Parts: sequence; C-alpha cells; structure tokens
Amino acid sequence: MLNVVGHRPLGLRDAAAVADVLASDPVPMCMVAARCEVHGLNPRLLGGALWTADHPSTSLCFSGANLIPLLGSRSDLTYFADRALSRPRACSSVVGPADLVAPLWEDLVTEWGPAREVRPDQPLMALDGPPAAAPDPAVRLVTEDDLDAYLPAAIDMFIGEVGVDPRAGDGGVSYRRRLLSLIAANRVFARFEDGQVVFKAEVGSMSSKVGQIQGVWVDPARRGAGLGSAGTAAVAQAIVAGGRTASLYVNNFNAPARAAYLRIGFVQVGTFATVLID
Repeated sequence: MLNVVGHRPLGLRDAAAVADVLASDPVPMCMVAARCEVHGLNPRLLGGALWTADHPSTSLCFSGANLIPLLGSRSDLTYFADRALSRPRACSSVVGPADLVAPLWEDLVTEWGPAREVRPDQPLMALDGPPAAAPDPAVRLVTEDDLDAYLPAAIDMFIGEVGVDPRAGDGGVSYRRRLLSLIAANRVFARFEDGQVVFKAEVGSMSSKVGQIQGVWVDPARRGAGLGSAGTAAVAQAIVAGGRTASLYVNNFNAPARAAYLRIGFVQVGTFATVLID
C-alpha cells in the first residue's frame, strides 16, 4: 500500500508535490520519475510503493524491486529503514544518491546484511547535447526477431554486473519479458557482426526529461577497440535527439568505462551508491 505516516494513502492531492520533487533534479530522480509519469501514484502499476516520513516535498523513498531513497533528512532515512524492516524484504538492492544510500544502509545492515557487495562511489553522469565522440553508425535498435541473438550478451552483462544469473528461478522467462518490453519501447541498442552482438546497451529508464543508459557491454574479445565509446555515443545521440538528457552511472573503479564516457562528453553531476543484497 502507498502510505505516509498514519497510513494515509498518497493520492491525487499528493501528485503535484511528488511531481515537483521528481522534477527538481531530473537525472538522479529518473528511475522513479519514469514510473510515476506513466502510472501515476497507483502502487499496483508502479511496481512498488512511495513512502514519505511527513510530506513528499521533504522526504521521499521508492520501495520495490529496488529501495531508492530520493529525499530526506537523517531521521527520515531512519523512518524509511524502519518501514522496510517492518515487512518481508522485497528488494534486491538499495540504490540512489550516495549521501542517502549510505546512512539508509547503516540502519538496515543489522537485519539485511551483510551485503553481497557495496559500491559506494558510482559517478552519475549526464550529457545534454550531441556526443563529442563519433557515434557508431552500425549500432541500431534491436527488434523482437533479434532477441535470441541478443540474449547471450544480455545474460553475460547481467551476470558480470549484478553477480547473479537472470535466468535463475524461472528459467529466464521474466528476463525475456523485460527485454521484450524494452525492445517494444525502442530502448534496446546493439551492434551485430555475423549475427553476433559485439556491443549492446539499453535505456533502462526513460522519463520525459532523461534517458538512463544501462547494461553497456562489449564482447570481451573486442574490448579496447573503441566499440564501447562509439556505441554508447550512438545510444546517447538517440536519447538527446529525442529532447532528453542522456545519463548513466558507473563504478568509480571502472577506469576504462569512465574515461570512455568522458570522451563522449558526459560530465559528472552527482554520485550514486549501490548495495547488492542476497
């Protein structure tokens, strides 16, 4: 249920305050804004719940497959942690602005820890104009007919990034469904050579203002040849051409990827953190 203190459901009278918060900093808010713009505040359609400790204008957190703190004081984060710990855990990660994720995890770790991995420093980057690096003209939208050829690269990326096999549990049915929904929305890009994917990326979240690039992957045998830079530039160009800011976040320790994104013209606009939970 979508609640605030006293269990008052968030409703139409809260929509403007929520929208104002999500519009106040569009890049870090993109993952939640994308959902709310499509589904409003309906928790069944949102795939989770929005929480506030007092009022959406001062504290806000999304609780779903990811726990995403968006706004709040230290005491608000303790409230969110108490809310999360009062029910069975539904999320597999805590992700968002590092200055919110770190104290929130501090309150959660006793019950939910130890984390499988903590990534405390993930530069959040954005590009508002044409990429500085030449986009790869061979990168194109993936179609439903491409799915079987695309899937091995997507699975390899997911395992490498998240550390779990997306086919676990249901044999990959849910993961295929997720990819098909992104393909139908024209948000999956790849470069194919001889029927094989050598570069891929997805626009994992798309709000009215921002497209967040996720799942960037290059065939291990082709890394270091510039496919990542040129391919990501092509995806960023498509997002910017649609009137949006292109964004992504990257692990601070991934120096080659960070250098590639800087060459494309991305600039750091914040810092995310991610806690992966078993």
